[in-house]
Amino acid sequence: MGPDLAKAARLLANPARATMVVTLLDGRPCSAGELGRTAAVKASTASEHLADLVAGGLVSVRVEGRHRYFAIASPEVAQALEAFSQICPPEEVRSLRQSAEVRALTYARTCYDHLAGALGVALFDGLVSSGWLTFDGDAITVTAHGHARLDELGIDVASLRNQRRSFARPCLDWTQRRPHLAGSLGAALTSAALERGWLERHERRRGLSITPAGKRYMPSHLDLAIPPDPTATATSARAVA
Repeated sequence: MGPDLAKAARLLANPARATMVVTLLDGRPCSAGELGRTAAVKASTASEHLADLVAGGLVSVRVEGRHRYFAIASPEVAQALEAFSQICPPEEVRSLRQSAEVRALTYARTCYDHLAGALGVALFDGLVSSGWLTFDGDAITVTAHGHARLDELGIDVASLRNQRRSFARPCLDWTQRRPHLAGSLGAALTSAALERGWLERHERRRGLSITPAGKRYMPSHLDLAIPPDPTATATSARAVA
């Protein structure tokens, strides 16, 4: 007997359920109403879909008073969904707005709770080339230099290692086809950048932008060579036109 791939595939085969799962891949809980609006279905239908996703183990639910909030069930589920995206064709772009959203997500986004896209790949490259990390196959090790630099950012490596999830692992980026940094260490670095105001979230949840403070401090504090932002280039071109 092997894993029942068909059962999980049936859950994701419905476009509304798939949209809800993708929405939750930014790592933040969401209400049924919010997910229903994102998937363009009525409230009763959204509740039915979410019940299926919870029963199927892809989504968890937390009850707070009269409210219920949904999230991806675990980091392992998020990892599997991100890996599955590697074999999925991209959604068809039907408008200029969708095209802009795709460019933004390709440049910087959250992959569950860690930085992905061109910026995430550049961060991982910088951490390795600057000697924070060593990377051999799937093995990632924090060097003595990396421990010192992470401590400067207020990141406790020992505490991260004690978490139940993976500490540090490469995650193949579905837009760049190169790895970014996942695990508790990737999440901690992303949280540090958000808390310091170097990154900010988009309205569309998964998308991220570099703030002026991020452009000033991320290169020196993270040894990051910030890649060109295609969304900024497109905005400048429209302004000139």
